Amino acid sequence: MKKEQFIVIGGGLLLLLLIYFFGTTVPVKKEAVATAPSQSQSFDIQAVIKAATSRLPANQQTYVSGLSEAVVRGDVKEQQIRTYKQLAKFWSDSAKAFIPFAYYTSQAAKLENSEKSLTFAAQLLLDNLRGVEQPEIKSWLAGESKELFEKAIVLNPESDSLKVGLGSTYIFGAPSESPQEVMKGIQTILAVSRKDSTNLYAQKMLGIGGVVSGQYDKAVERLEKVVRSTPNDLEVMLMLAEGYERKGDKPKAIEWYRHASDHVENPELKTELNKRIQQLQ
Repeated sequence: MKKEQFIVIGGGLLLLLLIYFFGTTVPVKKEAVATAPSQSQSFDIQAVIKAATSRLPANQQTYVSGLSEAVVRGDVKEQQIRTYKQLAKFWSDSAKAFIPFAYYTSQAAKLENSEKSLTFAAQLLLDNLRGVEQPEIKSWLAGESKELFEKAIVLNPESDSLKVGLGSTYIFGAPSESPQEVMKGIQTILAVSRKDSTNLYAQKMLGIGGVVSGQYDKAVERLEKVVRSTPNDLEVMLMLAEGYERKGDKPKAIEWYRHASDHVENPELKTELNKRIQQLQ
């Protein structure tokens, strides 16, 4: 993810924030990024998985190859779902590689085609999309997440949370040269907000989307509303600080960075936040 697109506070603090919010999966993503093709190439998920497999110990390569062949041979949907889940578990627990884990989780969810499995997989990819810098990986994660949310919405067309999730994939998956994609996501979430102005998930994502798209006044207004109802949401505090900083209101930015620092236990993140406060004073 480009630094100007999520939290623009500086390289060291950005990294710490990503680890803080997505600490269970960021180390996995670092492993997966190493398997990705260069930016000049299109993203080939099978090539990524093949490259990741080639770096495994021989016994694990044999295990993965056996499961992969079982998927191809399997003519029963339940068997394929079970095998995809086994592969997902391996890449998550043993190999610690996020991209193959995400792929097999997504494939299993598509075959299972239940709202629960589709939503879980879609949200998994969306949450990890935020911490990705490489455009081709970001685009793949966003595309997969969109497809999963869309399939879930077919099963439950009245679900506002699914619609907000779908809109969020546009906000966080849009390339820097396509601001219209961000606006498409915002419009999708706005439809939910207009129907239910009390939907805090929608307000939060609209606020973050406003920071991403440069609509800082509206963004901080929405985030202020969210933080009144969820005063311990650290992500909202940090996005408020970021929004106020970008709109040039240093006193308010300092205020929210201080609020965030008070809620942080990670000593490295607290140090970086305090440094940021000193820079703004």
